[in-house]
Amino acid sequence: MKIVVDWDRCEANGVCVRAAPTSFSLDEKDQLHVLAETVTPERRAQVEQAVRECPKQALSLSED
Repeated sequence: MKIVVDWDRCEANGVCVRAAPTSFSLDEKDQLHVLAETVTPERRAQVEQAVRECPKQALSLSED
C-alpha cells in the first residue's frame, strides 16, 4: 500500500503531520513531504487516519 498525494489539492495545513508524524512532515516553507511512501502495517492506522482527516481530501492510499 502506498500514499498518494493530489498536489493540486494539498494545502499543507499539517493535519496529516499531526495524525501520522512518521509518514509526513512540513518544511520551513510549509511544503508537505511524504517521509515514507510505502505504508507498513505498523503505520497503517495512523496513515488511514491522516487520509480520513485531510480537509482537502488530497490524500489517498493505493495498492501496489
